[in-house]
Amino acid sequence: MNAQDTTSPVLIVGGGPVGLALAGDLGWRGVACVLIEQSDGSIYQPRMDLVGIRTMEFCRRWGLVGAVEASPYPRDYPQDNVYLTSLTGYELGRERFPGIGQAAPPPESPQRRERCPQNMFDPILRAFAAGQKTVELRYRARLVAFSQDAERVIATVENADTGARETIAARYIVGCDGARSLVRETLGIRMLGNPVLTYTTNVIFRCPHLLSLHDKGKAYRHILIGPEGTWATIVAINGRDEWRFSLIGGPQQRDYTNDDIEAAIRRAVGCDFEFEILSVLPWVRRELAAETFRNGRGFIAGDAAHVMSPTGGFGMNTGIGDAVDLTWKLAATLQGWGGEHLLDSYARERQPVGARNVAEASGNLRRMISVGAHPDIADDTPAGAATREKVGREFAEMMRREWFTLGVHLGYRYEGSPICWPDGTAPPPDEARSYVPVARPGHRAPHAWLADGRSTLDLFGRGFVLLGFEAGAHDAEPLLQAARARGAPLDFVTLHEPQVAALYARKFVLVRPDGHVAWRDDRMPDQPDRLIDVVRGAAEAPATAQNALGSSQRETAS
Repeated sequence: MNAQDTTSPVLIVGGGPVGLALAGDLGWRGVACVLIEQSDGSIYQPRMDLVGIRTMEFCRRWGLVGAVEASPYPRDYPQDNVYLTSLTGYELGRERFPGIGQAAPPPESPQRRERCPQNMFDPILRAFAAGQKTVELRYRARLVAFSQDAERVIATVENADTGARETIAARYIVGCDGARSLVRETLGIRMLGNPVLTYTTNVIFRCPHLLSLHDKGKAYRHILIGPEGTWATIVAINGRDEWRFSLIGGPQQRDYTNDDIEAAIRRAVGCDFEFEILSVLPWVRRELAAETFRNGRGFIAGDAAHVMSPTGGFGMNTGIGDAVDLTWKLAATLQGWGGEHLLDSYARERQPVGARNVAEASGNLRRMISVGAHPDIADDTPAGAATREKVGREFAEMMRREWFTLGVHLGYRYEGSPICWPDGTAPPPDEARSYVPVARPGHRAPHAWLADGRSTLDLFGRGFVLLGFEAGAHDAEPLLQAARARGAPLDFVTLHEPQVAALYARKFVLVRPDGHVAWRDDRMPDQPDRLIDVVRGAAEAPATAQNALGSSQRETAS
């Protein structure tokens, strides 16, 4: 290599929220990485505005909760979802939610979801990543091509301003470069599903006095239903003067003129008024999941791995889940204690979650646009009123699945993971709305408040953690010794809190660095070395619980 070339353990392509989270978490773990992003990082069309509850739990780990809560989005702004013929027309229904700052976290988490649009959230993640000594962020740097062999990845990167090119050699490359991912294409990974659900056009417009034009009050999202059915939405971008208007469209592409867009916005509001269009972005709503998330030394995450309708707010949050799953495995492998199968578990765990969330998002879209034609829906007649009552009642009931999704955000599990030792218990239902906290292997370790004011989640993150309920370090010594012998980081925490013990349901529970349960039992395993080898990816777990580890088979989850 010449003097201009760079070496790095990990090369991350794409500086959106997923790439920034991945870089920041790698740096938080002491792993060096280079992130390249072809833009300057500015956000002109925020593509997300919901920071989900699981993502906020990761932000808690990273010390970012205060920054998210201090973002410019007004925390007292009501989060209602309103269904109406126009802002000045008839209201068909409403799902009421308080302002983000007025909502308490649910019992299942120490955090709540937050409203922090991408133009506010990306800078928080960027500062987090840039603050890690081992992270290098390069904006206006574009991936041209890369190749890989058994030892490394060689990437050609171009300066978007000067055209100068250089080579970056890395142990691994991670594509966080969006739906048209060059990394995914180069790796030869196929996307499966429906490439076109709708051709949608997003318009950001400014109108400081929009609320004064109608009597519907403050709301986060307005869904417009006309005689033809659901046709558009208006979302409060910053709670003050910027709004996102979306023409939902259909499976056939249509180009809109400025006059078309202005007329559509006035139709949605229901009157003639002055506003300023800030940006227009046509885009395609898709339903796609990659067949795998890895090929050799290359990985994909976020929209490069799964492209979904924004209905539900799962896209970025699923991507950050990808990042947190991958970072500790890359760190373990680079630090020498991760086994040869550890990186394989990334695709095996995250691909089913991505496919699950893609399907849920598409279901939300289908429900939103399922309203049929009702020519009299805006008529000031008894028949029109009856139509509005029926449509509003049925639509409101149907849409609740999208508004209440704790199960989607917290209930995902790594069923059949090669690095989780099954305990023979049956899984709880995987439902969109409801979440059942359970310390079953593969599941998120449940939250519970400890007597000292911490959450159980505050115990996890850096390395493995072995929880011992009414047990001391001497009781856990076989597993601690096995981990030490292999260089795997394992801390032991003893807890004497009955309500937490009841939730975790076993005397010993082993939690991974990403906060998912790897193993649990009421006694130490007969083969502690084998257990440690499984959870660090040096051996593969059995398909079912086996007594060889001292695991008692049970038939029901607890």
